[in-house]
Amino acid sequence: MSRLFNKMDKVLLILSIIMFVFGLFMILDASSMKSFLEYGTNTKFFMKQLVILIISVFASIFVLFIPTKKYKKYIVPITIGILILLLYLLVAGVNTNEAKSWIYIGGFGIQPSEFAKLGLIIFMGTFYKANLKYLNNWIAALLPVGLGAFYFFLVFFQPDGGTSLILFLLTVLLFFSSPVKKEIKLKTSLGAGIFIIIVLLGLLISGKSVFNGMQQSRFNYLKPCTRYQDPTGYQVCNGYIAINNGKLISISPGNSQQKYLYLPEAFTDFIFPIIVEEFGLITGIVIILVLMIIIYRILVLARKSVSVQNAMICYGIACYIFLHTIINLVGVLGLLPLTGVPLPFLSYGGSFALTLALALSIVQRISIENYNYMQKKVLEK
Repeated sequence: MSRLFNKMDKVLLILSIIMFVFGLFMILDASSMKSFLEYGTNTKFFMKQLVILIISVFASIFVLFIPTKKYKKYIVPITIGILILLLYLLVAGVNTNEAKSWIYIGGFGIQPSEFAKLGLIIFMGTFYKANLKYLNNWIAALLPVGLGAFYFFLVFFQPDGGTSLILFLLTVLLFFSSPVKKEIKLKTSLGAGIFIIIVLLGLLISGKSVFNGMQQSRFNYLKPCTRYQDPTGYQVCNGYIAINNGKLISISPGNSQQKYLYLPEAFTDFIFPIIVEEFGLITGIVIILVLMIIIYRILVLARKSVSVQNAMICYGIACYIFLHTIINLVGVLGLLPLTGVPLPFLSYGGSFALTLALALSIVQRISIENYNYMQKKVLEK
């Protein structure tokens, strides 16, 4: 294990561990009141997240020992498994918060759509590497895009707008970063654009909407504090209050006022305002900068990667973390509608934490392979 550690990206590893640990204790802090009211103990959500992170450590170590060239062998059954779970949710899923997104096992909720994001990234990277000679063929070039579109629709109709948006953007970004010919990319973009316009016009003319009542209400997001007693303004406005309470610099861990159920999702979607309330705006800015450094380190590894597959996987994981960060923050700050997307490392959520840990371990495996390749080149000289 020590030999592998020497080949890993140390900066990425240390920052990831710090963020996971800080997030765990912020979850303990922000969830304490809701946990006590629902379970009679203030550590229930903390303990659940701790168990998931311990599982994530062992799963990540296991992934470190799997060469990326073997992903081709495993990705098809993994993809089939994810598709089966997503189809099951549509047919027989339990409705939670007006969405069929969860499968419950022994008190833990599993969200298959979270695993679909990482599965899609690996599938696209692996597929394009395996079919480099055939990417002039439209079917070969667009098959991964078709999988991404299928994931998108399965998740959108759960309905889960935030996750489906991320799946859509990941598909688009990975397709344009792939070695597919520019001509195919341009024609595909044109065709997709025309299709989307036709669908939107059809919905406009028919007067129908693909969004449910809760999703439609989220489009009313501007000036939330003018609608404080309305669900469309209450949550975001309390997020503003939390951020304002924190001032520029504040060191008052555990003393958040808004975690006392003013923010119903204080330890999930809205954990960033709680952090700012307790540690100040400067700390919030530092957290964003750390997330950007993590993304940058992954992009550096993508540039150094020795194969199309590894480069695309690193690029996809960087986009995955970036999209989660941006979509969460713009929703929390009232710049765009809320989507229920967690903030990387910090928000409560077992499926997301496990997926993120696995994604980072894959990146570290790629770092190891990059190191081995460079050492081999040096020895050959």
